Amino acid sequence: MARLLARFADCVFWTARYVERSISLARVLDVNQAYSQDAKGNRNWQSILTFYADEERFAELYKQLSADAVIAFYTTDPRNLASIRSCLRQARENARTIRPLISTEMWSQLNALHRKIKPLKASSVTSKTLSNFATLVKEGCQTHVGITMETFYRDEAYHFYMLGQQLERADQTTRLLDVKFAQLRAGATEMGSATDVSQWNALLRAAAGFQAYRRRHPVTAMSPQSVAHFLLLNPMFPRSLLCAVNGANDALNALRREAGLTTGARAQKRLRAFQSALMDLDIDEIMARGMDEAMDWVQRELNEIGDLVTKEFFGRS
Repeated sequence: MARLLARFADCVFWTARYVERSISLARVLDVNQAYSQDAKGNRNWQSILTFYADEERFAELYKQLSADAVIAFYTTDPRNLASIRSCLRQARENARTIRPLISTEMWSQLNALHRKIKPLKASSVTSKTLSNFATLVKEGCQTHVGITMETFYRDEAYHFYMLGQQLERADQTTRLLDVKFAQLRAGATEMGSATDVSQWNALLRAAAGFQAYRRRHPVTAMSPQSVAHFLLLNPMFPRSLLCAVNGANDALNALRREAGLTTGARAQKRLRAFQSALMDLDIDEIMARGMDEAMDWVQRELNEIGDLVTKEFFGRS
């Protein structure tokens, strides 16, 4: 079997990450629109800029902070390399490089989604139309993932795709949870109030986890601890942190064992240690210490693992 070139493996890995980043960003924006209100009823969009460390970049491009400005910055602005439009463009460009490796259906669908998003201007997506835009992105990305699962040949390229997807999903799930806990810290809503419960509902729906959560907790009242545990540590929910880390570990094991790659030992060791640490976590301890501290640790670990993958497999620093 011919060995996959490092630059092609890199492109597969980042195609998956950019698609997953697009759908996760659409979810974050959608859930923020659904529940992030201050006492005056204004949307709190500053927290989104804070979580992605984009305050300085945003200030360079926009004169005033507003819901529509932040929405445009993260949805259609081509100047922001982290916008959904930019992520889908980069996913398409990476996919174009590896067209001989992926199925025709994967390429055609991703190209079509990019062509739908590319013509949109800043005025095309506002607070009033964000939900429809987010639905378009989520359904388009989910279609891509479904086609990938149905048509992508299970060789090295597939395992690199899964590694990229699962690492990105793990990171983005923590960001989604961070948005809600920021509102709790800011005192935007009273814990246990009707508004608070509806916001936890919105968070679960944004993670496509409401029905799955209710299967796990059919009768008990919804609580911050139970929702946080479900999104972080439930190994059966595909978008949970632990399930994504398990998936990344499976992909890395397949590359090292089935594909016979000799590189990636440090990334594998770090990922296994992180996986073990997650399984030892207690949600009550996390809540007591502070969710922001725990999420900072998680994101640092994921960044380090991603850096090791890049260095060991793709030869980039």
